[in-house]
Amino acid sequence: MKASTERKVIRWLHILLSIPVIGYIYGPVAQLHYAAIAVRWVFFPVIILSGFWLWKGHWFKGLWR
Repeated sequence: MKASTERKVIRWLHILLSIPVIGYIYGPVAQLHYAAIAVRWVFFPVIILSGFWLWKGHWFKGLWR
């Protein structure tokens, strides 16, 4: 996969998974038990990891080579 394509995919993953977090903060998602668990334990860690990969992915790739 080309670097530009990888960056686009990860960026869109990061943006789309941020939508439920916004709903968790400002909407009624916090009262829905399963949705709250999904946001806390699935979406938020993936957002953190994807953001970290967008920021320092080139550094990790350099370590693996």
